[in-house]
Amino acid sequence: MIIESGGHFVLVDPMIGTKGSAAPPFAFIRSRPLRNPIVNLPRGAEKLIKKTSHCLITHQHADHMDKTGIQFLAETKTPVFCSELDAHQLLSKGINVVQTLKYWEELDFLGGTIMGTPCRHGYGYVAKPMGKVMGFLIKLPNEPSVYLSSDTIYTGDVKRVLKEFKPVISVLACGTAQLDVYKPLLMTIDDIVTFIKTAPGKVICNHLEAVNHCHTDRAQLTEVLKNEQLLEKVWIPLDGESKQY
Repeated sequence: MIIESGGHFVLVDPMIGTKGSAAPPFAFIRSRPLRNPIVNLPRGAEKLIKKTSHCLITHQHADHMDKTGIQFLAETKTPVFCSELDAHQLLSKGINVVQTLKYWEELDFLGGTIMGTPCRHGYGYVAKPMGKVMGFLIKLPNEPSVYLSSDTIYTGDVKRVLKEFKPVISVLACGTAQLDVYKPLLMTIDDIVTFIKTAPGKVICNHLEAVNHCHTDRAQLTEVLKNEQLLEKVWIPLDGESKQY
C-alpha cells in the first residue's frame, strides 16, 4: 500500500518481490502450500514504488517486509518510521530509520502527526511467538485521518482507536490468516464485522489473496458484508486499485 499526500508517497510494509520470492508457504495443510507472495505486483506498481518518499513498517514478518523490500529501503536510504522495538534490527540491515514510536505516542509526521497503536497478532497463545506489531494513526494536513490497524485481532486497544480518535478511514487486514496449528493470526469474520460496525468512517479491507495462509478471500468477504448490509461502508480493492479521498 502507498499513501499519497501533498507530494509525499508513503510506502507501507514493502513486500515487493516477485511471485514466490519472499518466503516458503506459511501453511502446508490448511492451505495450498504455495510460496509467497502467491501473486506478482500489479502492473505499474514498480514505477509507483520508485516515487516512495517515506516508509512505515508495522513489523518484520516476511509478508510485510521481504528481501526485496529490505534491499530497496537500504539502497534508496528511504526515511523509515517504525516501532522502537524494531529499530535496532532494521538499522542493522542498513535501513534508514529516522523516527521510532512507542504505543500511544504521537509525533510530528509530514506536517501532521503520527501515533503508534497497539496490536495483538493472533488469538490465544500464538500471539506471543508472532511478536510485537504496531499500527499507526495518521493525521496529515487537509486530509482525512487514517488508521492503519496492521496485523491484529479485535482488542480493547483497537476499539479505543475507533471510538476515541474516530479515524475517517481505517485499513483492516481481513485475510483471517492461520498457520497449520494454533488459532487465527488475524480477525475472524465475526470480528471483522464488529470492527466495521464500530468504525466511524470508511474501512479499506486489505491483506487478501496475496499470501497462502489467508483463508478469507474477496468474494467471501463481500458476501458476508452484503448480508450484514455493510458494503456501502467498505472498499475491498483489487490489486493495483487506488482511490482518492
